[in-house]
Amino acid sequence: MEYSYCGTTGLQLPKISLGLWHNFGFVDDYETAREMILFAFENGVTHFDLANNYGPPPGSAESNFGKILKENLSSHRDQMIISSKAGYYMWEGPYGDGGSRKYLMASINQSLKRTGLEYFDIFYSHRYDKNTPLEETMQALVDIVRQGKALYVGLSNYPPVQARIALNYLNERDVPCLIFQHKYSMFNRQPEDEILSIAKEYGAGFIAFSPLAQGLLTDKYLHGIPNDSRAAIPNGFLRKEQVSPFLIEKVKQLNKIAGERGQTMAEMALAWALRDPRVTSLIVGTRNTTQLKDNINALQNLSFTKEELIKIDTILEGATL
Repeated sequence: MEYSYCGTTGLQLPKISLGLWHNFGFVDDYETAREMILFAFENGVTHFDLANNYGPPPGSAESNFGKILKENLSSHRDQMIISSKAGYYMWEGPYGDGGSRKYLMASINQSLKRTGLEYFDIFYSHRYDKNTPLEETMQALVDIVRQGKALYVGLSNYPPVQARIALNYLNERDVPCLIFQHKYSMFNRQPEDEILSIAKEYGAGFIAFSPLAQGLLTDKYLHGIPNDSRAAIPNGFLRKEQVSPFLIEKVKQLNKIAGERGQTMAEMALAWALRDPRVTSLIVGTRNTTQLKDNINALQNLSFTKEELIKIDTILEGATL
C-alpha cells in the first residue's frame, strides 16, 4: 500500500480507503462485510469511511463495523483511521438532519456508541446546510475536537464559497480542516474547477468518493445491465437511464486504453483519479474481496504518459454523470 500526507499535516492516509456506504448494513451479508474489512486492513488499507446514516438501515454500517472491530481488530485501533459524518437525514423529527449543533452533537454521540469507539480520527460535516448558520456548524466541529470526540474535522460536499468561510472560521479557532470529501471521477470532474485548489491553498487534503462512478467506470456494464448490479436495484443511486449508450461507448474506448496499460477499466479509472497530487486518497465501495483486490491493484501503475492523458481527455469530452 502507498500512503500520502493529508495536505500539509503529518497524517498519512492510504491511497485507497474503504467506504462503508453500501454492502455493510444489516441487510447485507455480515461475513462478507467482515472479510472485506479484514482483507482491507491486512493489505494496508488503514482508513475506513463511515457516516451515521450508512446501512441500510441507517446506523447499521457503524454497528457492524464496531462489532467487527471489537471481535477482530481491537488490538489494532491505533493503526487505523476511522471516519464518520453527520449532515443528511438520520432520524425523524426536527433534530435528525442538517447542520445544527443539536444534530451534530447527538449524532456523534450515537455514532461513538454504535461503533464502540472513544473517538473518531476524522469527523465530517457531511453537507452544507443552508438553513443553519455556517458558524453554528463549524463551532460544533471545533467543540467536538476540543471535547476529545474527534482528532480532526473535515468537510464533505461543501460549495466553494461556503467552504472558504468554513475554513477561515476553523483556522481562526486553531482547529483547521484536515480534508475535503467530494465526488470525483472521470465522469465528474467538478472538483477540478475550485475545490482542489481551495484544499491546497488551505493545506487540506482531498479524498474522492465514487471514483468509479457507482461502477460505471468498470467493465460491468459493457454488455448490458447485470441483474445484481447497482443500476438494476430500484430506487438505487445509479439509475438504469444513467447507463446510457453514450457513456457506455466512452467506457468501451477507455477500456481499450486500460488494456494497453495492462490494467482493468476499474484499475485505470482509479489510477487516473490519483494522477493529481492534490488528491490524497480514493474511497472505494466493494461487494467482495475480489473487487477490493482489483481496486488495490490500481496502485501498481499510477503513471500516465502525456499522450494517454490527451487521449483520455478527448474521449471524456461531454461525458458527465
